[in-house]
Amino acid sequence: MTLLAVGLNHQTASLSLREKLALSADRVPTLLRQMVTQGEAQEVVILSTCNRTEIYGHQVDLPHLVSSLARIPDYPSHEIESALYRHHNGHAVRHIMRVASGLDSMALGESQIFGQMKQAVALAQETGTLGSHLQHLFQRVYAATKEVRTETAIGENPISLTHTAVSMAKHIFNDFSKRTALLIGAGETIQLAARYLKDHGVQQLIIANRSVEKAYQLGKEWDAVTISLADIPAYLAKADIIISATGSDLPLLGKGAVERALKQRKRRPMYMVDLAVPRDIEPEVGNMPDVYLYNIDHLQSFVEEAKQKRQQAAKQAEDLIAMRVDTYLREIQALAAMDLVREFRQGMDAVKEKELVRAQQMLAKGQDPEQVLKALANSLTNKFTHQPSVALKEAGYTGDHQLLQMAKSLLGLPED
Repeated sequence: MTLLAVGLNHQTASLSLREKLALSADRVPTLLRQMVTQGEAQEVVILSTCNRTEIYGHQVDLPHLVSSLARIPDYPSHEIESALYRHHNGHAVRHIMRVASGLDSMALGESQIFGQMKQAVALAQETGTLGSHLQHLFQRVYAATKEVRTETAIGENPISLTHTAVSMAKHIFNDFSKRTALLIGAGETIQLAARYLKDHGVQQLIIANRSVEKAYQLGKEWDAVTISLADIPAYLAKADIIISATGSDLPLLGKGAVERALKQRKRRPMYMVDLAVPRDIEPEVGNMPDVYLYNIDHLQSFVEEAKQKRQQAAKQAEDLIAMRVDTYLREIQALAAMDLVREFRQGMDAVKEKELVRAQQMLAKGQDPEQVLKALANSLTNKFTHQPSVALKEAGYTGDHQLLQMAKSLLGLPED
């Protein structure tokens, strides 16, 4: 087996380098074909995400493959090569399984990478660069990943503040599809919050921002109502979930505005998360009945607890992957042995057919059938035992006791 995983990720390469090497789906097929036609690999898959670009290949010409990778961006080749890692055979299998399971991700245990890997493999199959060896490998990678997801808690505890903020709302509201969320701000944190809320089933989003145009651009993506900060009091009573993350120097939501909203809501609870520093929501709001207010410090404790749980799950996942790597390598060894058995049997069949034709010719000439059968048996015995006998004599002459001992086992001879 000659398997290679080569690439770079968030741990070895800067963002600017990762951006240069990030490959769009329409560029990948051409590169895959070039790598195969130019003899850089017999089979090849390319995985490219915002945090990594990796090549998985069978029967790889490593120097040429690395050179090909270095030619992709307009970037000093020595910087690319210094950022590359290379994993061979069993180490490559372990690396690919760890990547698919989220153990090598920036956010430990994230599941998005598994879908991205499956898309990369499907693209290689469509392009014609996924052969039987990599097909067998990725079947085992998928099985290992699913086992990690079902047998460990690697994906159960959110480890980002934004994800934690959304997940905790489930403790208050069972059915997200009937809830309305108000997001205050339009930065990366709010963009993530919008995605997580939609993923969890929230249908109605309201996005408020100082720049209504920026809110509108984000709102188009998530089919949200967009308003200005000044309009918040008019919409606040509609919101079951409020997540705020702006750069305001002063609070945007005070006790009075929330009190009026609660009266309109007839005391239905409000879940509020303040992810801003300085805070967007006056701390006194948290003392009001029917309000569940959390800030960054509150959430951080949940995040740290989740990290510890994921670290424990990661140890279990690593053990599972180690077992699956060992199983895969044993399967490959067994397949190699089957090829050897098939080749040996074909050789013996050829000898048999040749001797059988000779015996039939002797019978056709009228020779005694009993003598023909004896000649056939003697000839087959001599032909089948000649090469092993020569090898055993040589082993005895050179004192290769290990080979002699293995021959006893292989030929089924008694130990004594």
